[in-house]
Order: sequence, then structure tokens, then C-alpha cells
Amino acid sequence: MNEASGKDFRAQRQPLTKPAVHTKGKPTIRVLGTEITLLETLRLRAEEDLGLRLVFENHDFLTAQRRAARAPDDYDVYDQCFHNLDIVWYWRAIQAIDTRRIALWDEVSSLSRTGTIGPSAHVGHGDAPVTKLYVQPDQSLSAAPSHHISMLPTVHNFDSFGFDEGVEGLSPDRVTSWSALLDPQWSGRVALVDEPAIGIFDVALAAQSAGLMRFAEIGNLSVDEIDALLSLLMRKKSEGHFSSFWKTASEATEQMAAGRFALGSLWSPSIAALKRRGVRVRQAVPAEGYRAWHGGLCLSRRLEGRQLDAAYDYLNWWLSGWPGAVVARQGYYMSVPGRVREHLMPAEWDYWYDGRAAAEELPGPDGEPSIRKGSVRSGGSYWSRASNIAVWNTTMDEHNYLVRRWAELVA
Repeated sequence: MNEASGKDFRAQRQPLTKPAVHTKGKPTIRVLGTEITLLETLRLRAEEDLGLRLVFENHDFLTAQRRAARAPDDYDVYDQCFHNLDIVWYWRAIQAIDTRRIALWDEVSSLSRTGTIGPSAHVGHGDAPVTKLYVQPDQSLSAAPSHHISMLPTVHNFDSFGFDEGVEGLSPDRVTSWSALLDPQWSGRVALVDEPAIGIFDVALAAQSAGLMRFAEIGNLSVDEIDALLSLLMRKKSEGHFSSFWKTASEATEQMAAGRFALGSLWSPSIAALKRRGVRVRQAVPAEGYRAWHGGLCLSRRLEGRQLDAAYDYLNWWLSGWPGAVVARQGYYMSVPGRVREHLMPAEWDYWYDGRAAAEELPGPDGEPSIRKGSVRSGGSYWSRASNIAVWNTTMDEHNYLVRRWAELVA
């Protein structure tokens, strides 16, 4: 495995940007986020490489968002997604990031910085990260480039839903549309993620694909559209269509492993974990396109001086390549793919990024065998998947109303 040592990392980084000089012992950086990226492997390596102490505070999406907005004094770095920016930026809980202090900013991919992976790719409906990336002189967020950004783009992916190929009738040639989530054939065997800003798009895409509803703008539903969609979902729930709702990837893993559902919202870490358990799980490749999301790192408004320097060290570390290799092994992409490639075996790069068959057994982020030889990642290469985005995770204008209605559904 091509993994640079901490000493090698510092030598590699020094010509680009000098880590902060710390003269009073190790600074402590508190990172607020979710299980998506707050991995112990990453915490330990960052401490070693940067000479600081890291404390990870891990919550579900909604709890992390509320804490970020209400208690900016209780964290230094907020590790979340672009669709969660509206609330924390509105409350001025975070400060702008100066891209001139990000050594590899020019290497961040066009998907993150301009909205598409290439000129012929779809931007996708909803909150494409670029629409909230750049900070303007009046402190508004937009796609107009500036030297300051709201969030440093890091981990991202293109989600759909998962299904168990061990169940008769569930196969890649038959499960080709989001409409499968509402297909009466699978009543009682469908699960949804219990996060309104994410789950709503899984079911909106399903309802539209099934011809049950049409939306004026699927990335920004009106009150009437939310009511109509939730009425449809409540009716399906009363009929026993949904077997469960889950908040974390670990919950989803346990539920599918236990046979509680055969088809439903499912993220890459769960797919990798289920494969290790021998479950024949697969991610669907919907004809309508993927539901995309993009994560990143924000700086608490309270940071200044030495503590701010240490936080910038952490942000720069995330773009160094090694962290991206770790998250690649659970199915996630990074905003600096060129740096990531340097830290993956050729067989890993071929499988995770190029969409080729695994030339050998591949490890997961914990080093344990995860991908069997000959396996091919659903959806093909990174560039193919990134060119087929239907909608981005979004905090809609009527988000507060949606949250109340969604709570009724999962109650």
C-alpha cells in the first residue's frame, strides 16, 4: 500500500504551505460532524501528521446542524455538507475561508468549483455546491468566484438506493429506476433514510419516475407539493409499504443484514459493510440520474490566531491525498482526485475511480477485505457517475415546513 509516513507528508507539504508554528504545546481542534468522515483512522493519522490533538464529535445530520448553528463556541471545524450551509451561514456561526491559505486550491476539481465535471455534464437540480461556494463582499453566497469560500469542498458521492440481489426479482437489469422505491411489488420491504433534506429527494424522484406526481422544480418543492407528496407517502406507510426508517449508515447496515428490508435508501459505507457480511447488495443505477451530495469543512466564527492557524492546517491536510484514499475505500470521492491516486494501489484506483473490475481483493477503510476480485462498481467511472446527476441534496425554501411534515411520516 502506498501510504506516505507522517514525516514524508510534512516534507511533501512544506514547499506548498508551512504548518502553523505552535509554541505552547499541542493545540486541540474540535471537529463537529457525522459518521460519514469522522473516522478514527483519520483522526489518528491527522494527529500524527500535524502535531495537534483532534476531538471528533459525531452526531446524525440534523443534530450536527443544530449544534453548528447554535453553539459555534463549542467546535472549531464543522464537517458537513453544502446543503446544510444555509442555516449555519445565516446564523453567522462560521467564517469565510481564505483560498489563498489553501495550498492545493487550484487542484480542486471542476465539479466542486464550477458545478460540472465537464462541459457536457448536467449540473443537476437543487443545491449544486458551487451555488453556495463563494463568499461575496455583501456576505452572500453564490457561484461568482472570489478569494473566500463558505466551505472547503472535500468528500462527495452520487447516491441512489440499494437492493439485495439475493431476493428474487431484484437484479440490475430489472431495478433501473427510482420508481422501484414505490413499486407495490416490494411493499413491506422498503426502507427510507430519516433525514428530510435527503430522504425527500429519494421519494420525490421515485414518485416522479413512477408517474405519480410532477414537480415544477424538484430541487425546491412548494408547500402544496410537499403536502401532496407526504400524503402519498403517508398512504403508502398505512398500507405497510415502508418497513423501516434509519438515521445512520450503521443502522441501515444492521437493518438490511437482519432482513428488515430488501430495497431502499442505502449509502456506500453500508454497501461495503454488507458485502463484507456476504449480503449480495448492489447500488442501483437509475436511468433518471443520481441524487448527489458534497461534503466539506467550515471554520467556526470564533477561531483566530494560533487556533485558526491549526484549523487551516487540518483543512489543508484533508486535501493531501491520504484522507481521500481512506474514504475512497468506503465508496466516496474527493475533490482532489489526482492527489488521491498517489495513495491508492493501481487496482484500487481502477475499481473505485475508473469503474474497472477489481484485479484483486481490495481492502475497506479499516484494512479488512471488502471488495472481491472481479467485482465492478455500479455506475461505472467517477466521470460517468458525475455526469449523470438528477438532483443535489438541498435545503429547500420550505425546509422548516418539510421537517414538520416529515416528522409526521416517521413518527
